[in-house]
Amino acid sequence: MKANGIIRPRPIKGSHISPARGILRAQSGQTLVEVALLTPLLLLLALGVIEMGRYAYISILVGNAARAGAAYGAQSLPQSVDTAGIQTAADNDFQNNGQNVSNLSVTSSTSCGCDSNGTITSAVCTTGPNPSAGTCASGHWVVLVSVTASGTFNSLFSYPGIPSSITVNRTATMRVASN
Repeated sequence: MKANGIIRPRPIKGSHISPARGILRAQSGQTLVEVALLTPLLLLLALGVIEMGRYAYISILVGNAARAGAAYGAQSLPQSVDTAGIQTAADNDFQNNGQNVSNLSVTSSTSCGCDSNGTITSAVCTTGPNPSAGTCASGHWVVLVSVTASGTFNSLFSYPGIPSSITVNRTATMRVASN
């Protein structure tokens, strides 16, 4: 049927489908094709977000382990040089969060100095007799313990151009309590 130059489809005898419904049915196929084309991109984006979240989680756990080791060492002067105790405290914190301790390495060190209004001037720390240790011309004597924890992040998949494992390093420094 042609009216005023517009061709209109003829309704099928006995059918109640209007011409507008036929157009909607043709567009539903287009939507399906669009979804099929965008699904891999959306899955790749979701996978990237998951991997970044896992990296952030491991980074937080490694930082917490370093802080746990530093907190142990900061309790007293003898504990500040107890490397086995510092290692155990960091390992326990890391393991209590469901991680494998073999993925964590911990190192610790102590430093001494004179604290003058928040500015620390480094001095020599020795375990033996030192006549100048513990005395400051201005300010007061402080001992600091630093704990560095290194953990390994292993990605779920290998991506081109991105390493499959990344080492995460975090350091925590605390002032040792003088008893």
